[in-house]
Amino acid sequence: MAAYRGKILVIDDDTDVLTSVKLLLKQHFEEVTTRSDPRALHELISKGGYDLVLLDMNFAKGEHDGRAGFYWLNRILEIDPDVMVVMMTAYGEIDLAVKAIKQGASDFVLKPWKNEKLMATLHAALRLGRSRLEVRRLRGTQQRLHQDLDQPFDQLIGQSPAFLRVMETVRKVARTDANVLILGENGTGKEVVARALHRQSLRQDKVFISVDLGAVHEHLFESELFGHVKGAFTDAREDKAGRFELASEGSLFLDEIGNLSVPLQAKLLAVLQNRVVNRIGSNRSQAIDIRLICATNMPLRQMVAENRFRQDLLYRINTVEILLPPLRERPEDIPELTQHFLETYCQKYHKSGLRLGAATLQKLVRYQWPGNIRELQHAVERAVILAEGETLTGDDFFLHDALEPSAVSSDHTLNLEANERQLVSRALERSRGNISHAARELGITRAALYRRMEKHGL
Repeated sequence: MAAYRGKILVIDDDTDVLTSVKLLLKQHFEEVTTRSDPRALHELISKGGYDLVLLDMNFAKGEHDGRAGFYWLNRILEIDPDVMVVMMTAYGEIDLAVKAIKQGASDFVLKPWKNEKLMATLHAALRLGRSRLEVRRLRGTQQRLHQDLDQPFDQLIGQSPAFLRVMETVRKVARTDANVLILGENGTGKEVVARALHRQSLRQDKVFISVDLGAVHEHLFESELFGHVKGAFTDAREDKAGRFELASEGSLFLDEIGNLSVPLQAKLLAVLQNRVVNRIGSNRSQAIDIRLICATNMPLRQMVAENRFRQDLLYRINTVEILLPPLRERPEDIPELTQHFLETYCQKYHKSGLRLGAATLQKLVRYQWPGNIRELQHAVERAVILAEGETLTGDDFFLHDALEPSAVSSDHTLNLEANERQLVSRALERSRGNISHAARELGITRAALYRRMEKHGL
């Protein structure tokens, strides 16, 4: 039984060498092929799928300069860049061996060799080759995962002047490493724009790490963002890299940054200024290289005036500021957005042929969409799921009173707090206390709904 998995090809013009090496290697490897003429290399490697080639450096009597070996080494790597090549020489020219490694060989052995040394060299070369293939596989998997994760955010849709101004800013700033602050109401597409910045940046092949700061408990903030070492606290059973480390060389998106308490803002500022993190429980500093993108729906400048947000942190995060318009200010984009979501959910729920009537589309355009694009998306999804005919009507979209202008307080007050409380309360009633359903109805995240419930004592 072979000790090591792998197919090995040996090329040497000395038949005695080929005989002895085959007797040795066939005890340890799955398949060993020997040839004395290197001109057979092309056909053998193209068809054989070899993991390793053991290649002599000289193929003619009196040759000692290794030129033939270098020639065939280059040919091998042209045919199969993944195959590992170990060079053999009988003359101990270390400088030739070093040159061969620089040109792509993985290692070299000297003839005559010791069997243990030869086996160790070949085994190490095979392990190196498999490690390289695994790294390539993992990179491919990572790229595929990023593409899959990006699918819900893969399109910025719209032709309205307000939207085109946003896209022009994205185009200008994307290929820089400038920190970007994205402002806008809930549901306006802040994460979509953040991912667009990453996809158009020089870091597009690296990771995009998203953190919803509104959902990170204050006691877990440092562990989540900066990491910890095993034993740093009660539940730290193993070392853990924080989001800053994971995002290094890529982009870090901090959503809902306005929800950070002032003490946590100070800790975040220190990391952004020094560009290093210290895991909890460790004294070792880890340098980070990130492109920072932040977002919030909160009035940060007003919060600065009220001492609820650090001014120096605001300066640090908003080298460039992008303000996303609410959907009600870009109604001309509603038909295109609606069609996009309609096609998406028709495919997802296997309901081909659904279409939108003109009167229904006009109703959607006139609607104020307090939850913005997210609310429109959920409304279309729900309509596709519940639709019974081929043409979607206004009733399919279920734009109920709880979310329409008529749902404001009965005394017609314009007090924002009172109306918000009533809308949240009405949505909770309609969903019978189901937080996820209520959040979807309101076009906001679960975390945002929890904050509003706490704010209004619901």
